[in-house]
Amino acid sequence: MSSPGSDTESTRRSPVIAWALWDCGATGMNAIVITFVFSVYLTGTVGHDLAGPTTPTAWLGRVLGIAGIVIAVLAPATGIWVDAAHRRRPVLVVLTGLAVLLTASMSLIRADVNYLWPGLILLACTAACSDLATVPYNAMLRELSTPATSGRVSGFGSAAGYFGSVLLLLIVYLGLIAGDGPTRGLFGVTADDGWPVRSAMLLTAAWFTLFALPLLTLRGVEKPVDDAPRIGFLGAYRKLWGELVDQWRRDHNIVYYLIASAIFRDGLTGVFQFGAVIGAGVYGVSDADLLLFGVCACVVAAIGAVGGGLVDDRVGSKTVIVSSLIAMIVVTLVLLSLNGPTAFWTFGLTLTFFVGPVQSSARTQMLRMSAEGKEGVAFGLYTTTGRAASYLAPAFVAIFIAVFGADRAGLGGIAAVLAIGMLAMLFVRVPRAAAVSP
Repeated sequence: MSSPGSDTESTRRSPVIAWALWDCGATGMNAIVITFVFSVYLTGTVGHDLAGPTTPTAWLGRVLGIAGIVIAVLAPATGIWVDAAHRRRPVLVVLTGLAVLLTASMSLIRADVNYLWPGLILLACTAACSDLATVPYNAMLRELSTPATSGRVSGFGSAAGYFGSVLLLLIVYLGLIAGDGPTRGLFGVTADDGWPVRSAMLLTAAWFTLFALPLLTLRGVEKPVDDAPRIGFLGAYRKLWGELVDQWRRDHNIVYYLIASAIFRDGLTGVFQFGAVIGAGVYGVSDADLLLFGVCACVVAAIGAVGGGLVDDRVGSKTVIVSSLIAMIVVTLVLLSLNGPTAFWTFGLTLTFFVGPVQSSARTQMLRMSAEGKEGVAFGLYTTTGRAASYLAPAFVAIFIAVFGADRAGLGGIAAVLAIGMLAMLFVRVPRAAAVSP
């Protein structure tokens, strides 16, 4: 016989699980489409015979840069818009549906240079929809947690995303891509015309749909209906300016935090963007081992996210962020002085362990510093500032390599971005109520 409070507790847990499952699907999709599979297929196979001085990789960087600009422009307005009653879930439904449709359409991209531009456009649009979807998704955290549990709920969502990436990567690799010869993977997909990757896109679209449905069909995770007037798209920008002024007047530290978090979050991105390249070129890690390393890194980061979320609720988000960034800087500098695959595995996984807590606590700190009912605005700005600083890690890596004349020096560039973000975070004064929950 259940206790009187068991039904209520189950009701509270169900939305949190549904929320985390969406992250599981979205992060897995990003890992396959943007990071490990489709982008590599475009630059290495589809665009292999591209004529002209600009390489497929360079074109990929350009279209993703354009997508980043679109996100930076639309994210704040999206944040304003989803703060209106009953708009978070519908907006999330639309953006998720577009991401799924675009991912499924990637199965039409053949191993032919004439398909390079359609593939690049699909990839850029998917990246834009995925990033914009995080605005209403992150804003839902307020309805799904209390001040005492927001850290662990955020960490749980981040961990689910990492584990989703691991599982989908393994399914795609073992089922559709592994092996040589006329067929690939356990499913025996023909190797002709890029079908292993094209099949992976259909599987990824189905994966995201499956894990997104619980949250997209769940009731009771939105703000109650209010009497506020409806806001049009252009009106959202006018309101955005007023919100920025109000945020600045209410607490300058919110703006300071947006700047600091944009810097250190780009440092985290740099760890994954350049980790595999440096591992292969400097530390002699094979391509197959790099895939295995990526799986292990996601698992380790997920464990770090869960542990960091628990610590966050006790000591506060700022403490977790600063201490984890210091640890990452130290580990990066140690790795910079070592050689060989063993060193890369040991200290590379240690580095990724601290990525999870920083990502999770950064989101929690944003929530705790945002005003009640203004979560969409806060996370719209959070996404925008992150995109605005997205050039820092690549630029620092390129500068350090050029100055010191070795790819290894790129690690110093990543450490520099993390250090700047950490120092900027030290100057953010977090109100006591937002620092840690009682």
